[in-house]
Amino acid sequence: MDPIRIHSLAEQVAAHLRKQILMGKLSGMMPGVHQVAKELAISSKTIVAALKILEHEGLLVGQGPRRRRKIVLPEHHVPSVLRVAIMGGYDTPSQATPYMVDLRHQLEAAGHVPFFTSKTLENLGMNEDRVARFVRKTGADAWIVCAASRGVLQWFVDYEKPAFALFGRRRTLQIAGVGPDQVAARRLLTRRLIALGHRRIVTLARAKVRHPEPSQVVCAIFEEMQAHGISTGSYNLPEWEETPDGFHRLLDTLFRVTPPTALIIDESFLFHAAKDHLAQRGIIAPDRVSLVCTDPDPTFAWHRPSIAHFRWDSRPVVRRILRWVSNVARGRKDHRQTLTGIELVEGETIGSAPAFTPATKQRRK
Repeated sequence: MDPIRIHSLAEQVAAHLRKQILMGKLSGMMPGVHQVAKELAISSKTIVAALKILEHEGLLVGQGPRRRRKIVLPEHHVPSVLRVAIMGGYDTPSQATPYMVDLRHQLEAAGHVPFFTSKTLENLGMNEDRVARFVRKTGADAWIVCAASRGVLQWFVDYEKPAFALFGRRRTLQIAGVGPDQVAARRLLTRRLIALGHRRIVTLARAKVRHPEPSQVVCAIFEEMQAHGISTGSYNLPEWEETPDGFHRLLDTLFRVTPPTALIIDESFLFHAAKDHLAQRGIIAPDRVSLVCTDPDPTFAWHRPSIAHFRWDSRPVVRRILRWVSNVARGRKDHRQTLTGIELVEGETIGSAPAFTPATKQRRK
């Protein structure tokens, strides 16, 4: 019969902390001795002995006197419990979208440790170098990145930690992702506008959609217009300074000489800004211009006339992300990209293209 080995209290504490580290519940820097002692209700002397055991094993590396120890996981180790960072594109996800809060709760229910990052991609200027510095300083095992540019997503493809693209310019990149089928929706919308007589169709979108080349959703609109004999160019996807003043200057410029008859506007806050700006100048939808927002917004339900917009079900999106996190936790590679359904809610801001005559031109000056 093998002899019974009775573990010391320090060894028991080391086993507990080792499990927390390998599961991913502790990462980055180890909490200080006094903090661990307080949380476990054990003497500081015992905690010091336990941390020395983990240092001997290589899970912890000392950083000098009065400095916290660094956690170092074994090579190729994938914790079964992941610290999942959720980085918003232009809004903090917890503030912008209820389904992201639901995602966080479901990840927690699955035993993971999700958190919303302190900075968004907009805070970081959608700049790859700034994103890289921020990500490397943030202790996370996996990343969910919202509405990222092509360059930012390419950086995450090359990063050693797994990443998931929620929306953003992800197509053809070796990265898992999900989002509504905006290409099919834009084609449908463009055909509908053309059927209503619109030929001067303009898309208002931020730089990440325009650069380094127009995104696939914009190309889909252009292709539909060209298929109907309508030429396309910079007029249909104008450049603008990405500030409130720059956006309002763009609107004034667009309606000065050859006004568009339809505006397709990315993101609900830009839609509200454009609608208010035009209304103040007597340009009302749909009599003078048709307005469509490519995003849903809960406030649209309160608008009269009702707002034309795209609507999609967030539940398949949440399920796809949960499945990806589960695969990553199991050490399985998952680079699959999924498209979910999307519908056009036509609303009352879409109408027939207004007639454009010298008289109307003079009235608009």
